[in-house]
Amino acid sequence: MSRRPLTSRPLDLIYFSFFFMHTFATVVVDLQAIYPPHLIPGAMKGVVDYYLTTYNDPLIGGVMGFFGPAKADALNWFRTFVTMEAFFQLPVFLLGMRGLYKDSRAIYVLLLAYAASATTTTLPCLTTILATPVTPVSSADPSSISVSPEQRLSLLTSYVPFLVVPLLMTVDMGFRVLSLVRVGSAAAEREKRK
Repeated sequence: MSRRPLTSRPLDLIYFSFFFMHTFATVVVDLQAIYPPHLIPGAMKGVVDYYLTTYNDPLIGGVMGFFGPAKADALNWFRTFVTMEAFFQLPVFLLGMRGLYKDSRAIYVLLLAYAASATTTTLPCLTTILATPVTPVSSADPSSISVSPEQRLSLLTSYVPFLVVPLLMTVDMGFRVLSLVRVGSAAAEREKRK
């Protein structure tokens, strides 16, 4: 079967673009929580400092100690998610982009596993943002874990796609894998009848 261009497969193009963008965000922002601090270039630190000053993200700020060591310890569950992002998700992004570009059906099972995992781990992140106290802009304190209504909206706008795309991918890849299983089962049945 010849490779179909990525542009002729709209969902695969969305997934490819998502992985490309997510690779950058993972390496430059998220993984700073587990990088040795002395190895983080100043420009990368600047990106996170700007992000935290602007959005007061309770997760990224908390796990990076922006709100103090006690808050960082309380977010060990999120540090575990970041570690999974480094050692499972990041390799999947790279393998997924390659597999999607090559139109390889062999990548479907890995993408299904990734998508189910990402959907499951993003949901507690969203609930944490929704549970974060809201304060007016004028009283928002960058050393406290609270957000203004505008910050909450911005955070939700940035986090929700990390739930929606993997959820769509879970359903889509589930049906793709099911289709391949049915084709394989039908071929096995035909072979038995010979």
